[in-house]
Amino acid sequence: MKILVTGRDGMLGSALMNRLATGVDGGAAPVAVGLDLPDGDLTDAAVAAELVKRHAPDWIIHCAAWTDVDGAETSFERALAANGAATAHLAAACRTAGCGLTYISTDYVFDGRGRGGDAAAGYDEDDPKAPVNRYGQTKAAGEDHVRVLETPWQIVRTSWLFGDGRVNFVKTIRRLLQERESLQVVDDQRGCPTYADDLADVLVRLVSGRHRGIFHATNRGDCTWFDLARETAVACETSPERIRPCTSEQYPRPASRPACSILRSRRLEEAGCPPRPAWQDAVGRYVALLESGRVTHP
Repeated sequence: MKILVTGRDGMLGSALMNRLATGVDGGAAPVAVGLDLPDGDLTDAAVAAELVKRHAPDWIIHCAAWTDVDGAETSFERALAANGAATAHLAAACRTAGCGLTYISTDYVFDGRGRGGDAAAGYDEDDPKAPVNRYGQTKAAGEDHVRVLETPWQIVRTSWLFGDGRVNFVKTIRRLLQERESLQVVDDQRGCPTYADDLADVLVRLVSGRHRGIFHATNRGDCTWFDLARETAVACETSPERIRPCTSEQYPRPASRPACSILRSRRLEEAGCPPRPAWQDAVGRYVALLESGRVTHP
């Protein structure tokens, strides 16, 4: 099986390339080819078609994306091109080539109120999309281009991603704990932290099984940003009491954030994916990696 990974140099793309090199359940590793912006701009339909034709993959895992949530508010057309148009071009190329496509999406396609207005209920795979910000609108547009494919497709929604990359919440909290005596962190937004390495494992399993449909893939459990920051402090072997709660109103951002980002999973289990590690375990492993210095982006 030949797999083409877009966004090769990003947090998830690099974790996925590393994971693909090991195979699945002791089997042979697939042939993996990674692409990033220097290889071609996927917002150009001709470029996207030529890249797919040249590499002739059996499956594409589309990790490349506009991820600047606040930036999408002021650069909506650019974000929509990156998340919507580029995905449409890849979907068209997959339709021509007859290959499968996995699109990485987000909790931000939902309205943040939970099923039936119950924030504790979170969201199932089939709940209606209703983005509360422009970034969510661009990711929802990408989903719409994938769902109409006749060839095999997967939409994998995830949330609160962290891992070996230039910027992420856990890494930022670790740095701020080294610079300040105390921190204030939002305690009224709840979601499911996800370690890029664990998500990469899920993606490889889904693609190798050629499963079809929408999947929610996060680490096990949910928490607030405040909880995640305190767990990061524990992993850094410092007092979690240095982290203090605040409200979203006390920490305004250009883009609205959903109060509830909990992604409930049913279809991963139906596809035979094993239980994901708890988010606390994932934070511990990632902080240990940072402490070891064995990271691409210190």
